[in-house]
Amino acid sequence: MTDQNQKSRTQFNKLQKKLRHCVGDAIADYKMIEEGDKVMVCLSGGKDSYTLLDILMNLQKTAPVGFEVVAVNLDQKQPGFPEHVLPEYLESIGISYHIIEKDTYSVVKRVIPEGATTCGLCSRLRRGTLYGYAEANGITKIALGHHRDDILETFFLNIFYGGKLKAMPPKLLSDDKKNIVIRPLAYCREKDIDRYAAFKQFPIIPCNLCGSQENLQRKAMKVMLKAWDKQFPGRLETIFTSLQNVAPSQLADTRLFDFTGLTLSRVSEESKLISRIELENEEGLEVLAQ
Repeated sequence: MTDQNQKSRTQFNKLQKKLRHCVGDAIADYKMIEEGDKVMVCLSGGKDSYTLLDILMNLQKTAPVGFEVVAVNLDQKQPGFPEHVLPEYLESIGISYHIIEKDTYSVVKRVIPEGATTCGLCSRLRRGTLYGYAEANGITKIALGHHRDDILETFFLNIFYGGKLKAMPPKLLSDDKKNIVIRPLAYCREKDIDRYAAFKQFPIIPCNLCGSQENLQRKAMKVMLKAWDKQFPGRLETIFTSLQNVAPSQLADTRLFDFTGLTLSRVSEESKLISRIELENEEGLEVLAQ
């Protein structure tokens, strides 16, 4: 092995260890996976879901709990979709998998005007189909490949364009309470996932087959966060930490904190002193009584 190959291998091992550690911490912090769980990894053919599947399969070998992993892809019948890529890859790594075939592409193209962004409707149709499959096949956890940058981008999108202080939670119970969604990559940085996918040479399937315009608002958030990360190292980590350290009484949502019910409770310094002396006297009398 050449020095260059050895260096590359060392870098890969270090990166793999880092990602496994991040995923393991997220799973433990939010109790994402428990004994006997059947985890469905939603595989799109992108770098994030490939990395998620790879890391979970490795953790499965050493995890303190036993769980099953199954890869599921939704073939939405987009023109030009390389149907052979995912089955060939999944068979090569020996993972149980299922390809769901459902023509949501035609629905999206019929409903969304030409040139408009189709991602919103496409994702809702995809989510509904995957939820239905999970319910019908005993899936207890649905694992998605969203990483820390996705969560932060969503956070700022909601602030700037939605007027809401919310992001993507690492663990989510669906509105109908029939499915639990987990995001084991929640602590992982996108640039680390990019490097990992390049090392592993995953057979990436581009997400532009539908001809949809890129989500310009999300792209703007991505550019902003990358600029911050470059100019102010550590800022993104601090922002993400703030999502785990919320103080409702320091915000302005009356549904989370009872601002209208606040009342004064004042005790004079003289009263405090008298109370302390009385307490000390009582304690002294108890000692003498013994």
